[in-house]
Amino acid sequence: MGLLAQVRTGTEDDSPAASGAVFPTRTSSAGPSTALAGTLTTSTVSSTPAEPTTMQGAVRPRRPQQQTSMSSFVTRPMDPLRQSKLNEALVRMIACDFQPFSIVEDKGFKEYSHLLDPSYSLPSRKTLSKTVMPRLYEKLRGDIIDKIKIASAVCLTTDCWTSLTTTSYMTVTCHFIGGHLKVLYLLDCFALTDRHTAAHLARELTRVTNEWGVGDKIVACVTDNASNIVSPLKDHLHWDHIPCFAHMLNLIVRAALQEVQAILQKVKTIVEYFHRSTVASDKLKDTQKQMCQEPLRLEQDVATRWNSTYYMLKRFMEIKDPIISTLALTNASLPNLSPDEWEMSREILDIIKPFEEVTTEVSAEKFVTASKVILMTRGLQKIVVRYQRNPSSFGPVKKLVDFLMSEMTRRFGKVEHIEKLADATCLDPRFKKQAFVNHQAAEDTVKRVTAAAAAINPAQSEEEENASDPSATASTRAMFWEDFDERVASLRPSATTSKTDAMMEMRAYLAEPLLPRTSDPLAWWRRCSAVYKTLSEVMKARLCIVATSVLSERISSKTGQIFSDRRNRLSPSKVRELVFLNANMP
Repeated sequence: MGLLAQVRTGTEDDSPAASGAVFPTRTSSAGPSTALAGTLTTSTVSSTPAEPTTMQGAVRPRRPQQQTSMSSFVTRPMDPLRQSKLNEALVRMIACDFQPFSIVEDKGFKEYSHLLDPSYSLPSRKTLSKTVMPRLYEKLRGDIIDKIKIASAVCLTTDCWTSLTTTSYMTVTCHFIGGHLKVLYLLDCFALTDRHTAAHLARELTRVTNEWGVGDKIVACVTDNASNIVSPLKDHLHWDHIPCFAHMLNLIVRAALQEVQAILQKVKTIVEYFHRSTVASDKLKDTQKQMCQEPLRLEQDVATRWNSTYYMLKRFMEIKDPIISTLALTNASLPNLSPDEWEMSREILDIIKPFEEVTTEVSAEKFVTASKVILMTRGLQKIVVRYQRNPSSFGPVKKLVDFLMSEMTRRFGKVEHIEKLADATCLDPRFKKQAFVNHQAAEDTVKRVTAAAAAINPAQSEEEENASDPSATASTRAMFWEDFDERVASLRPSATTSKTDAMMEMRAYLAEPLLPRTSDPLAWWRRCSAVYKTLSEVMKARLCIVATSVLSERISSKTGQIFSDRRNRLSPSKVRELVFLNANMP
């Protein structure tokens, strides 16, 4: 009875029945003790899987326990194919983000990789750099060679630069029209181990073009005006050299800004003060917030890039009031700008703004640019003429405008007579002859393009085609055809020549309405290439030309990120592979 009391007491206090649970009742004729046993059995065997548990009127079956297997304790080795793919993906990440190969030895990266997939075994840095990356490089290189084979004409750009380890490199890029789309690839980025003489650079460029099979496809090479690169192109390789349009604009504006150097130096001194002094910089941010302006940081200029001067002056004018207030509060002994100098700064900014807009647009990588050079040049000249007709009241600003006009006339006075640029402009369905100011230059361009089209696919007269067909020749000898031939002779059109066909194509092309300026000219040629077959081939040899060598310069600038404290012992061969992968990986 003591045990029965304890059981009943526990049932009243803690059992599921006390909380409202309903248990199945068991009837037995074995007496009170048997009934008690039934009650105990019902309450104590609730852990048996066969018995469902009833909670608040709902029956929930219990889950059977699974037996622990050995796989829970042993990590299966990764499939070799998946291991290889992950190794390749790791090299892609290193090349894309310019990470050091030693990242595989970092504790945090190891833990992160193990958490993602414990079965993946990180390769060593030596395996990555000497096995995986060269294999990926050769694979990508082979794919690009196959794509370049289909190109009928290519345009090259090149640039030389020096790394932080004082090693000189040369970059060569290739541009062509493939499938009526603009395609660009980095061909090589190699170390220059000899003096940068014209003969040595010419040998290196010849080696690169022969390796890639484009030696007989080059229609132009775009570089800056450095004599050591222009000389091998013209004197040794005899390639058609086109000066980088962005580089020429840079030279013009940088020289013109010397006329207003006094005020620019004042602005630069103030900007440097805020960059050096954290107190002044913080005070400038607080002042901007108090004036309900977004906190903006002043920008410094770079001596080699005139547009950095534009950005410095633009930001300086945007936060004019906070700068004046902050300088008054800090009592800095700086050369303050007078009201006239602030007004001069605004005028300078307005004058050079169009040059910055042209530089940005012409430096686009994925769009046709050479056909815009003539229009952009004429547009800039008209803007400068407008400022000359409405001169500024400030002498330095007037000198700035006059210098811009004289330099543009000297450098771009004959831009419409640069044949490759003129041809590209004529073959751009957005511009055609309307882009030319000089009527004679437009007519000469049309004749030149027509002659190039006639030389691509010489047409044969019907008689020549029949002469080449044995069956047709035999049938014309039969006498029973003479009567028919005499009656239709007057109806048969005269034999056409390749020049006639090209002239008809050009005439029909020029009669087409101009595309909107923001349209894609290559998309138009893709739709109309079946109609203008020969002109379409000439177009591929002209619209592939780029206006600037900015892509080569961007690769050079980006490659500077490779060399760091954690990655300063890379050999030139590894730099070559890393830069190639970074520039060409999809």
